[in-house]
Amino acid sequence: MTVRLTWVQPEDLVGHELRQAAQDGRDAGGIAERWRSAGGAPAPDRAGASAVAAPPGLRVLAERLLDELDLLESPLAQDEPTGLPAIRAACPRWPAPRPPGVPIGPDRLHAAWLGRAAGCLLGKPVEKLPLDGIRALARATGNWPLSTWFTARGLPGPLAAAHPWNRRSAATSLAENIDGMPEDDDLDHPLLTLLLLQRHGRGFSTCDLARLWLDELPAGRVFTAERVAYRNLLDGVEPPDTARRRNPFREWIGAAIRADVHGWTHPGDPGAAAGQAHRDAVLTHTANGVYGAMFTAAALAEAAGGGTDVHGCLAAGLRVVPPRSRYARAVRLGIAAARAERDFDTVVDRLHATYASTHHWVHVLPNAALLAAALTHADGDFGRSIGCAVSGGWDTDSNGATAGSLAGLLAGRASALPAHWTAPLKNRLATSVPGFDSVGFDTLAELTLQEVHRP
Repeated sequence: MTVRLTWVQPEDLVGHELRQAAQDGRDAGGIAERWRSAGGAPAPDRAGASAVAAPPGLRVLAERLLDELDLLESPLAQDEPTGLPAIRAACPRWPAPRPPGVPIGPDRLHAAWLGRAAGCLLGKPVEKLPLDGIRALARATGNWPLSTWFTARGLPGPLAAAHPWNRRSAATSLAENIDGMPEDDDLDHPLLTLLLLQRHGRGFSTCDLARLWLDELPAGRVFTAERVAYRNLLDGVEPPDTARRRNPFREWIGAAIRADVHGWTHPGDPGAAAGQAHRDAVLTHTANGVYGAMFTAAALAEAAGGGTDVHGCLAAGLRVVPPRSRYARAVRLGIAAARAERDFDTVVDRLHATYASTHHWVHVLPNAALLAAALTHADGDFGRSIGCAVSGGWDTDSNGATAGSLAGLLAGRASALPAHWTAPLKNRLATSVPGFDSVGFDTLAELTLQEVHRP
């Protein structure tokens, strides 16, 4: 039997790297022609890779072209640095620490963990589905705008066949199937961050995170940029080169889903939260991919420090992102679109018109725009925050998770979250992260609070 890993084979990566080069403004026309002439495939939109192994000659060419692409300089690099000193120098309003307005306690952290889980779970069954499919499935069951879990009950057969649920998630994430929080990388990574802080404290290095992954994280539980970086580690590549070598996913969403605990544990200090998230993110990502983590951590730190206004939290997130970067422009676009248009479907249509034809659905830029729009439109309301984030498509479970985390913190306590979103979680999280399987969200809140107070 042949086992073919996706997201790491050279012939699967070239098309994605060519797309990233086009977005960066790098001149890769000659390389693209050599790839097409040899029979190489473009980047797929909805799948990781072909199930058929490439001919040996094509794989050798792919390796050569990936190395050539890595050497092409981006004309946007000056506006989109990756190193933390250069990022800080580009941010004229980098936030200074302030005393938390409201001391953070276990109940607020409990709400953040629950919010992240509920938002993730809402998005799981429709991950990878196109926008029209999400809308059709929800409308057919009277659930539009989204106000509760997706369900297969009452769906017409032809509609269910035209838009099948995510096959890995339907059995655990449709309303009729939910029995606690199933495993998901959007929860595994915050658990790993908690484990990282327990073992190494806030002074952890990127290499500490790399060793933790190799010790505790199964390779099959990472995807896209994380899987490439994991393979680079096994090949002896050291961070931060793990993020750059043959890694066309380095500006996708993966680092952003690892940022929550960095924000939660720095109440009132968005700058420090962003700096800590940066050390995590550069294992796997560069530039805009790193900004996704820093923005998320800073926004959550603002909320953890007692912020009650989602708009102020988004503003705090923008202060740690270079203002001339494409990430900052995406966030500003999402906020402006949500402020200009009361109908959220119209907002989503505008964002899809901007990004859908040029960016993969897991890329950080369209998802940043959608997340900012959803949170702005919902104005702090928990159900609307996760509903809007998921209803916009793209990386539904990741956006739902981050929106739920921030909205949960802003709610202030676990009991303030509607029971129909939290009760099905049954205070139980499944995970393959050692020591955490079946852990309760209340327990996670207590463990996180310990890291808030660690010297």
